[in-house]
Amino acid sequence: MRFRTQLKNTRTFSKLTASLSSLGKVCWMRLEYDVVRFTVIPEQGTQVWAQIPVVRVKLVLDLIPQVNLTDSSPKDTIFEESSYQLESNSDAINIEINISLLNRALRSTFGASSSQLRLTKKDKMPLLALTVLTTEWTEGNMALATDESGEQSHAAGPSAPNEVVGDRRARERETWITQEVPIKILHEDVVESLHEPHCPDPDVYIILPNLMQLKSISDRFTKLASTDSKGRQSGIVVADPAASTTGATALTTNAAPKLELSANMHGKLRLAIATDDLRIASVWSGLVNPPLDPAHITQDQASQLPSERMREAGDDDEAGWAKVRIDGKDWGRVLSVGRLSPKVVACFINDTALVLYVYLPGSWNGEESCLTYYINSFTT
Repeated sequence: MRFRTQLKNTRTFSKLTASLSSLGKVCWMRLEYDVVRFTVIPEQGTQVWAQIPVVRVKLVLDLIPQVNLTDSSPKDTIFEESSYQLESNSDAINIEINISLLNRALRSTFGASSSQLRLTKKDKMPLLALTVLTTEWTEGNMALATDESGEQSHAAGPSAPNEVVGDRRARERETWITQEVPIKILHEDVVESLHEPHCPDPDVYIILPNLMQLKSISDRFTKLASTDSKGRQSGIVVADPAASTTGATALTTNAAPKLELSANMHGKLRLAIATDDLRIASVWSGLVNPPLDPAHITQDQASQLPSERMREAGDDDEAGWAKVRIDGKDWGRVLSVGRLSPKVVACFINDTALVLYVYLPGSWNGEESCLTYYINSFTT
């Protein structure tokens, strides 16, 4: 069992692992010959299924498989194809890794001239080793005779001593740094029961606005709802002391801030929050509902899709809006992927789930590389 590769786009890799670590510490990393997969499945909250191809490809964003977004320019990958080596009897290596530790190690690659990732062992314990080559300029201290001293010694004769001084010119120095991240090798039987969720056809799909702007507004709404909820909690009195623990737990669960996110097939997205004393909403218009790709779906098939029926509803008809209720704090962590400046297609399954397909800019083939977020909707 062997794995070794040079890293090319370490800054993007670092941002990717940082985004994954915000949703869960433990990550299932599956190494295959042509793709590397990352999966985070927390006990509660959003699941993430990501796949990053090894080969250099063109970016063709094709949404499962109906939405067509294309970019024909060649792109680079995180992993260098020519140096990528994998040996395994099962054609894959399954690793359990603390993604936060990997992210911390990747920070040392910024500005490095070379970065290598490989599997290794120490005291029979498996490790993922990150070796970085850094180059820095230091002051020299080489003892050399100056031209001036050489001329003086020649004039004084062969027996005259030379004046030797230190050469302080800057010189380049290379340093190798290796960081080792503990891992656990998972047998194929352990992971064979893990499968990506299957969802019905979306009622509405839309390209989200700038994620950092959306995160800023979402965090503000969540904070307002939390403040309002705490204010109402302060007026509650529990009569039975024995029931105080149960009452507090139920109150905390019910009072967790929930955001209502909705969209229609006319380019509109709405973010709202409502409590007993507060209702506030923000609406985006002029967004893109990506066209269906005729190469993958016929006109008759398209007419039967829920999204086309929703499109028939009027622009301001509430019947044409698909809604989900999501945890505000979890949603804020999901939107941290905005640091990668991705293009995100949000698929709404009314009152059931929100699925985000996150395509990273200028890097990979959309069919082969995608971060997929599965977010369950809360009931009212």
